[in-house]
Amino acid sequence: MVSHSKSVRDGSKTIELALQGGGSHGAFTWGVLDRLLEDERIRIGAICGTSAGAMNAVVLADGLDRQGKEGAREALEKFWREVSRAARFSPLQRTLLDRLLGRWTLDFSPGFIMFDLFSRLFSPYDLNPLNLNPLRDLIASLVDFEHVRHAEGIKVFIAATNVRTGKLKVFRREEMTADMVMASACLPFMYQAVEIDGEAYWDGGYMGNPALFPLVEDEQSRDVVIVQINPIYRQDLPRRSADILNRLNEITFNASLIKDLLSIKYLKRLIDAEGLDAERHKSAFLHRISAEEELLPLSVSSKLNAEWAFLTHLHDVGYAAASTWLDNHYDALGKRSTLNIDQVYF
Repeated sequence: MVSHSKSVRDGSKTIELALQGGGSHGAFTWGVLDRLLEDERIRIGAICGTSAGAMNAVVLADGLDRQGKEGAREALEKFWREVSRAARFSPLQRTLLDRLLGRWTLDFSPGFIMFDLFSRLFSPYDLNPLNLNPLRDLIASLVDFEHVRHAEGIKVFIAATNVRTGKLKVFRREEMTADMVMASACLPFMYQAVEIDGEAYWDGGYMGNPALFPLVEDEQSRDVVIVQINPIYRQDLPRRSADILNRLNEITFNASLIKDLLSIKYLKRLIDAEGLDAERHKSAFLHRISAEEELLPLSVSSKLNAEWAFLTHLHDVGYAAASTWLDNHYDALGKRSTLNIDQVYF
């Protein structure tokens, strides 16, 4: 396992990544990861991911264990390309007008409208009694979980929500399976709950999007980088039904992150007020990579748009955002936070 001290000796810096979920918008995170893996000054010591973030995490760990950083970059590109190929014949496609106007939304797609209506009237147990899930088959075929479980150079944590208890469940790399990843990505209106060891799980975004405590408690690195997909702030009041649902989705899937950051904020205050030993009470440096200006116009329906042109567009946005972040904040790693929690979240 790559230790923080080794990173210091070879001149690189170790970071830990917290990856939000967001369907196809996870291709933004692919772009961020692609840029970070390209930079020889950066080592990724741990990842905590939810939903699409969980998929990015295990694909990266598999590729990293096989062929190092280049293997991870190739594995991520292959994964998102296969996601797009699998969706080529999906009824969830943009209309001709949306294509002509360059809009990525599916709001006016007949397939999406029908899907949205049916999901409100019928559960996945009614519509999909055989519990077919092409995405699970894709993950199982592309990711060798033996490699993931033995990828000792990186820690992996995956967040899911226990349906019965409503509590957060964090699965760790050493036990990782395809079902655990699908549990993290199980939207309850689309898929049946994923059963693991007698417990039922839904999307981790409800309770940890992403979960920060596995990284903050880790002793390998002090730098936790949040890769945020869901916008925090919107100026305009939503009035259309689609806009209201979109905003509710953003608020819901940011709520757990804001709660975790609030806890960290008060923990830092306690450490400072009590003069606690920094070696015994580690205070993490927090950072954020996002692109709200580019992601803000995207509707919630676009999270189901898996066109290759859209995925590569999001990749490029993420790549550029990570490049800008590295240019502006690389020197701060290991020294201070670059995320002002109060300014961004409170």
